[in-house]
Formats: sequence, C-alpha cells, structure tokens
Amino acid sequence: MSTFEAMPATYSFPASLDNEQLPEGFVDYLIALRRHLHRNPEIGFEEHATSHLVRGHLESHGLQVSGPHATTGLFVDIDGAHPGPHIGFRCDLDALQLQDAKHVAYASRNTGVAHACGHDVHTAVGIGIALNLHRLRHHLRGRVRILFQPNEEGNPSGSIPMIEAGVCDPLKALYCIHVDPTLDIGQFGIPEGQVTASSDRLRVEITAPGTGHSARPQNAKDTVWITTQLLNQYYQLIGRVTDARHPAVFTVCIFEAGQAHNVIPAKVSFEGALRCLNDDNRVFLVNYMRRAAENFAQLHGVEINFINQGGLPAVINDPKLCQNVRTCVHDLFGKDSALDICVPSMGAEDFANYLKYVPGMLIRVGTRSSTATGYPLHNALFDVDERALSHSVRLMTRVLIHHTEAGTFH
Repeated sequence: MSTFEAMPATYSFPASLDNEQLPEGFVDYLIALRRHLHRNPEIGFEEHATSHLVRGHLESHGLQVSGPHATTGLFVDIDGAHPGPHIGFRCDLDALQLQDAKHVAYASRNTGVAHACGHDVHTAVGIGIALNLHRLRHHLRGRVRILFQPNEEGNPSGSIPMIEAGVCDPLKALYCIHVDPTLDIGQFGIPEGQVTASSDRLRVEITAPGTGHSARPQNAKDTVWITTQLLNQYYQLIGRVTDARHPAVFTVCIFEAGQAHNVIPAKVSFEGALRCLNDDNRVFLVNYMRRAAENFAQLHGVEINFINQGGLPAVINDPKLCQNVRTCVHDLFGKDSALDICVPSMGAEDFANYLKYVPGMLIRVGTRSSTATGYPLHNALFDVDERALSHSVRLMTRVLIHHTEAGTFH
C-alpha cells in the first residue's frame, strides 16, 4: 500500500515583483515540490494524494480548481486581463509500477512504484506554470487551462475520460512537455509533424484441453512450444511482410506459463506492444497477427484468443505551435537551444488522444547533465537535472502568453 507524506508550506510570491523572471525562492520551491512527488509516487487512477496536493497548492494562491475529473484529474483556469483565446497546457500525474533503484534522499518510499518517466517533473512544472501565469495575468489575453491528467501510462489511458468530461472542449490549442534524457539540460526538442509512434497493447492466450507430462510432450499440446513458435513469427514480421522503410516494433514484456518444471501448462499467455510510424502498417500488422493466431490454433488443435486491448494514435505536432515554441526558446535561451528533431520516437504518448480534437504541440525538455541524469525513460535509475524545472516554467509561461498575443494562432 502506498504512503504519502505531508508537503511543507507552499510558496509566497513577493508582492513587488512584476516581470517574467522567476522570483527569488521559486526555483527552490519547484525542486522541493518535485522531490516530494518523487518520494511519494502513485500509479494511474490511484493518484488521490497527488491530486490533493496539486489542489492544495493551487487553492492556497486563490485559484479555483475544477475536479475531480476521470477519478483523480483536475484543471485550473488562469484568466487574463484582456480578451483572447482559450488555450491549455497538459501534464500527467501517475508513476510507473517499477522499483526505484536510486540511492538519493528523494528516492521513492513506495515499494514497486517510481516516477521513472518524469511525471513528477511534469506535475511540478504544471503547478509552477499555473502560479506564475496567475502572477502575470495582467500580461495574459484570454484564458489558459492547466490540465492535471491521471493514468498516462495505463490502458485505457486517463486522457480518454478527461476528454469525455469535456476538459478540452473550449480549447483552441494545447501544449505539453516531456522530459528527455537524450538531450542536454538547456536544450529543447521541437519536432514538427510526427513526434511518436502509434501503440497497440496486444494480449494472446493459448489454451489446451489439459496439462501434459514434460517427458512425453508428443502426448499433449505443448502450449509453451506453440507459443514460442507464434512469438518467433511475430518477431519476424516487420521488414518481411511490411516495407522496411516504415519502422515498426513489437515487444513482449509479460509472459505467463506454468508453475511446475515438469508439467506442460494448459494455458500460456503473453502481452506486449506493437508500435508503428505508419498507420497503414498498424492496421495491416494487427490483422496479420490475428490471422496468424487463428492459423496456429487450427494447426495445433488449441484455442488461441487474440485480444487487441486498444492503444494510442501517433502524436502529430501542429507546425504553427512549433514555430511559437521555437521563437520563445530563441528569445529565452538562444538559437542553439532549439533542436529540430526529424526522427520520431517509437514511444507513444496519450497526449495524442487530445489532438483528435484540438491542435497541439509536445516539447521535449533536455534533462541530461551527467551519467546520473542520462539513464533512459522507464529505467529504475532514471533521474533529471532539476534545472529543467525552472527552464520549463519560464519557457511555457512565455509560450502561453505569446500564443494569446499572436493573432496568427487564432
């Protein structure tokens, strides 16, 4: 069972400060907030304490928080002093089911749960953006909605019930960030067009009439052998039945079989993800894998259940929003800090679901400055250079204000 410790007192803004520079002490506040979230991770749709913390920090500054939506999701609107569009920024709350292996003071206190994908950073940045925009609201035109979404990592993802709750209905544009340990601190990846692959979560269950003796597999249906033959075919499809110029990858991460070393199990199952950059490939491969399972079942006299548990489309960045981000990165950090990323990631992001309804932009934020901050996403040693927090709050404050000022965006 997860635990969640109390967070120290929230930040108080100096009354006299009136510029886009972050006020004294605010960076330390963001770091303390991120470390608190990192120590107290919660998995998807169970982020109750995290949601309570977000609400408390926002309401302590006089903001009205809407929610819960989608079980633990929230949003807050920042109203500008002048008329303008309604745009948004989305961040995610959940952690991964993974054991934190770091030896740091802020390592996860919850066994088997860790913020190994940077959602603690995203949440702290979301709070920081909301508070900073509220401070600078007399510079803002229109309204900015900050979304705090549950269960980005799960399937079905938390974006679906958030969308069904209507949280993005009034929005004309939506931004988000994602930490990126392949980029150095101070760098920002600005991919135009396709950012990620699509992803489908596939489960296959192989069932025989009964168990068998390991000494006499010819007298039984060897479910493990049948499963490995099917898996071998799946792993060889890409580049053989599809065009090798269109990347795709299928990876199995769950394999469940028997419990005795000398008993052929009656049931074997495996589960994995199919990721494609080409949508035609996505449809073709899922259908091909389903037919292969049906053929194997007939050939070997077993029952095979092929289950597509759903997935995500690709993230496609809007070019106008990319230009806005690029301009703001140049202004704040210099031209060398804005990196054009031409090759999409084979990872997936449920931010893609919002983009069916509203133009959007995902920005990659560099977090690497040493070996300790260079471990990949979903690694048990994952960590970030915490300067990324203030960089992200400063950048997104400028991006959102500039978007509401620029008539070309709306």
